[in-house]
Amino acid sequence: MRYWPKTLFGQILLVMLAGLFTANAAGVWLVINDRARLARVLRVEYVAEHIASSINVLGETPAAFRTQLLRALNSPALQVSLDTPWQQARLPAADVLEFEKLVSKQLQKQERMQVVSMSYGALPESMRSVSGGLEAAESVLINLTLQAQLEDGTIVTFSSSRMSNVLIREPWRIVGWLALVALAAALLSVWAVRRLTQPLSVFSTAAEGLARNINQPPLPETGPKEVRHLARAFNSMQCAIKLYLSTRSQMLAGISHDLRLPITRIRLRLEKRADPAQNQAIERDLEEMENLIADTLAFLHAGNSAEASVKLNFMDLLEGVVEDIEALGAQISVRGQACQVFTGRPQALRRCLSNLLDNARRYGGNLIILTVQEDAAALLIMIEDQGDGIEDAELERVFEPYVRLETSRSRHTGGSGLGLAIARAIARTHGGEIWLANRKEGGLKAMMRLPFIV
Repeated sequence: MRYWPKTLFGQILLVMLAGLFTANAAGVWLVINDRARLARVLRVEYVAEHIASSINVLGETPAAFRTQLLRALNSPALQVSLDTPWQQARLPAADVLEFEKLVSKQLQKQERMQVVSMSYGALPESMRSVSGGLEAAESVLINLTLQAQLEDGTIVTFSSSRMSNVLIREPWRIVGWLALVALAAALLSVWAVRRLTQPLSVFSTAAEGLARNINQPPLPETGPKEVRHLARAFNSMQCAIKLYLSTRSQMLAGISHDLRLPITRIRLRLEKRADPAQNQAIERDLEEMENLIADTLAFLHAGNSAEASVKLNFMDLLEGVVEDIEALGAQISVRGQACQVFTGRPQALRRCLSNLLDNARRYGGNLIILTVQEDAAALLIMIEDQGDGIEDAELERVFEPYVRLETSRSRHTGGSGLGLAIARAIARTHGGEIWLANRKEGGLKAMMRLPFIV
């Protein structure tokens, strides 16, 4: 299966072309084989007709003129003589009797007649070259001796050791036409398979785009019946997902509003308490609750942001994020440059980059190396810290919501466990991806790839 095509188009096309080639090859063989068999029968009939015609002409020609007529009847393939005595024939075989019947049917007068010798075999080498070698295995008439006694007693002998190849024609013209038909059928198959499988690539593109933009235009419901049904089902699924996300956002917004009200009431009651130390502890818990609610909403809205995509200067946006993180005490070394105009959602990208840099500041020390690279297709942002890194088995798990490798329950040390999840969700809505790797020198390396066209 090493050379088996990977795409559905290639597999269907290969099966169709293989079947077409096999059927065409079998058709060519059958046509040529039947043609050879027909040529064999016609050759025998031709010889029988030629002999019968000669007997009829000689029987009607006066004896004085028969010698002159022999010059016209003789040919390299068949010699006619009048001076050979009547010979003793072999026991008649089925093919001999059949040949005698063919000659007798065409005689004007039923003359005495016998087949002295008759043999079949493969074509001579000279005749095989004419026939293209396709009839080499066929049993053909190659030797014949027949005698007939005319009404006046004259014995006519027909003999041939080399049958005429007048009925043999090269088969390459037939093969050429069949090859042309096969080529036309192959081209038609390519067009048909491409037309039938093209909707599948459209569905694949639409499914990939659905993860980045739930509000993308619906698929056109055109084409064959099955394709129309599939497009209609895909569009229905998209509408159902949009409705689910909208309902979920409304529900979470309501929950957020309902939670903030009791938090506000608790703060009002704290003002009446006379225990400042206890009040500060409760205030920190309330602040953590509010931040946790905000992060949860940010994560849920990351994949369904209403913010519009605009063209922006990525380095200007990155510079603003770097300044904010440096204000928290980090030292960030920026390397590389992005010159192409990038299309994206500025606030979402700012949140994504801020989460990655802040994560490096919190757990990897204050010294951060930020590298920006670009090619014709995408941006590559690499953030390296000087921390201890994490276990290889945890490199993917840390992107799951609420996963915190730091054992502290405090948000100021362990966070909410949503920073990387939010960053990856934002990157994916831009058609990109984020992944982590441990550095050989120590520390963690976060890499983000963002395509220029979403």
